[in-house]
This record gives sequence, structure tokens and C-alpha cells, in this order.
Amino acid sequence: MIDVKETLSSAGERMEMAAMYLAEELSHIRAGRANVAILDGVRVNSYGSMVPLNQVANITTPDARTIAIRPWDKKAIKDIEKAIMDSGVGITPENNGEIVRLGIPQPTGERRKELVKQCGKIAEKAKVEVRNVRSEIKDKLKKAIKDGLSEDLEKDAENELQKLHDKYIKQLEALMADKEKEIMTV
Repeated sequence: MIDVKETLSSAGERMEMAAMYLAEELSHIRAGRANVAILDGVRVNSYGSMVPLNQVANITTPDARTIAIRPWDKKAIKDIEKAIMDSGVGITPENNGEIVRLGIPQPTGERRKELVKQCGKIAEKAKVEVRNVRSEIKDKLKKAIKDGLSEDLEKDAENELQKLHDKYIKQLEALMADKEKEIMTV
């Protein structure tokens, strides 16, 4: 027989993962403000192996429009510049021999709308995942009735599942609204 609490707990975990996925993906979208998360995917050739940028340099944001990258080994500056150019971040690095600087351009109104659309697509993927989890667990509960679960327990579990679903959909919408506000703020 199905363990209702265990099933609802695993559903909650999977919905939480969808929310974490959305938060992670939205952090990588450049909104015109300096954010070191846009460099998370950059890999640098360091002594023959490809390593994340944050393992060969200190990354800071001295102001809202600049990301400063201070390599621990000054010889790595060329490799860091090359990695940023190859990564698809879309920003040309400048260096003064000690620090690599990335100037974050102010996005145009049209570009802001594109970014919001892009965020919306990612948010929709996360919402679909939450809905899929709900649907899957509902089916499990329906099958569990045949295996001896009482209909009252099944209805209660379904109500709990719906509450979980609503909670996480609200959370996803709040994340999306925050990101949209951040993008549209000039």
C-alpha cells in the first residue's frame, strides 16, 4: 500500500527542485546590472585543464555596471579574456595588466522585453514541471485506491497535493515578477 505522507513529501521535494531550477536559471540572465552569476559557466584553460573562472580569479562587482576579475596568477589574464570571449556572455573584456573588467551595457527597451520573454519561457518550464508532478502523484493516488487506500484518505491527500501545487506556483510567479521588475527597472 502507498505511504501518503511519503508520497506528498517527495512531491514537495520535486516541486521545490523546480523552484530552485527557476531561481538558478534567472540568476544567469543579465538584467543590465552587474551580477557575477553570469560568469558561472565560463571555463578557463589553466595549466592544461579547463576550470571554472572563480577557481583562478577573484570576481567582484565594484559598482552596478562593472564586474572586476582579479586573477591570482597575472599570466592567466590572456586565458581569462579568451574564455570570456568564447563563452557567449556577450561582453568584451578589457584589461589593464592586473584586472580584467567587464562593462555591463544598459539594455535597450526592446532588449528588456526580449529578456522578460526569455524569463517567461524558463518560468513556464518550471510551472509545467510542478504541474507534471501533481498529475503524476494524482495518478498514483487513484491507483492506490485499487490497492486498498480509502477514498477519504485519497481525497485528503489530493487536497494537500493541490495546496502544495498552489504554494509552488505562487513561489514561481513571485520569482518571475521579481526578475521582471529587475529587468524593466532602468
